Amino acid sequence: MADTSDKADKRIVIVGSGFAGFCCAKRLCKILARAHRDIEIVLVTPNDYMLYTPLLPDVAGGLIDPRFVAISLADSLPRVRLEIATAESVDMENKTITVTSPQQTSREISWDHLVLTPGSVTRLFDVSGVAEHAHGLKTVAEALYLREQLLRQLELADREDDPELRQARRTVVVVGASYAGTELIAQLRALADDYAERRGFDPSEIRFLLLDTAERVMPEVGERLGDKALQVLKKRGVEVRLETSLQKLTDDQAVLTDGTIVPTHTVAWVTGVTGSPMLGTLGLPMERGRLVVDDHLRVPSHPHVFAGGDAAAVPDLTKPGKITPPTAQHAARQGKILARNVAAAVGIGTAAPYKHRDMGLVVDLGPRFAVANPLGVHLSGLPAKAVTRAYHLYAVPRAVNRWAISLTYLTNTVTRRPLALLGLVSPDEASFGSSEGIHS
Repeated sequence: MADTSDKADKRIVIVGSGFAGFCCAKRLCKILARAHRDIEIVLVTPNDYMLYTPLLPDVAGGLIDPRFVAISLADSLPRVRLEIATAESVDMENKTITVTSPQQTSREISWDHLVLTPGSVTRLFDVSGVAEHAHGLKTVAEALYLREQLLRQLELADREDDPELRQARRTVVVVGASYAGTELIAQLRALADDYAERRGFDPSEIRFLLLDTAERVMPEVGERLGDKALQVLKKRGVEVRLETSLQKLTDDQAVLTDGTIVPTHTVAWVTGVTGSPMLGTLGLPMERGRLVVDDHLRVPSHPHVFAGGDAAAVPDLTKPGKITPPTAQHAARQGKILARNVAAAVGIGTAAPYKHRDMGLVVDLGPRFAVANPLGVHLSGLPAKAVTRAYHLYAVPRAVNRWAISLTYLTNTVTRRPLALLGLVSPDEASFGSSEGIHS
């Protein structure tokens, strides 16, 4: 039976607590409070936090404690009813959503208006062995595992007598040279350099290989800044192979598309995203793995259903014929428009189309270097580093998290990265199936 207990005048159900869902819920609470409307907001999410994903490379590199990038939903959204569960299916005709959790059997929640923002998962491209032997960078578990895996392999290499096996353990492959993959390899390189320095061997003995099918590194930031990023990566000993990817992956080697065989035990797969698997169960029109919506973020033929963020193919009004890219910047702003348009649907205010103004990108490339193009101004080096960190501190949505991250940045200026192996995440917990819900 559907949950109708304590039902207010209307119930708005939001699925997903990423940037779009979180910002929608937060803004909607303010709009309803100002209008003095008794409308219940329910947020369905498998986690009791909103994850600030742009700083996951810093978590993987051992710079930031994972608690600091997890924004407590109970503290940030006190007026929202939290349903810590996974959305399994939606009945559009009867306006119910079925959710499950490890502690409870499946149950239904009724809704009057539905906002679908379940986010995205890593796109695997059906490359043999990737699902079994590689790890992504979409969750805390994956970020922590990559850090632990690198340190574990480096420690095993220290005790390895066979030079070939030692080199395999000291080899890291990152697939995907967009900003996420590039930030990740820069932070892992810095972590490995710290390890080598403290263990007394040459950091160049640790091999890092960055792959991408594109013609350049980080095409999102343009040719000029992409070339600067490429230069700093090469200077730090990262081998970059463009127009190249993985053909096959096993537990001890990567076979590249150019036929090269790279012995390795550590592979990160950061090649892009696709919509959450639950979207495919809805029977709604899809485009590139994302729900089709109009410029008001409404699902066609379903006037009470909205979608945004990585889950929605939102038309880009600034680039006719294209859809907005799956970035945190777009998702956060779409969340605010979702709140406005859902409020309009219940008679508060007027709806508006989503029109994005690109504020630029910031990319942290490890110690003392970053690239950024805020408002079209190209920056690199220390000025870009300052802008990058300032932007993240501004964008993190809770003051206590900003304070903790600020103190961490200050501490990192005078201390080295911690190298302790904590053993918090197992390979299975960090797998694509367990951490992201991707099942073949």
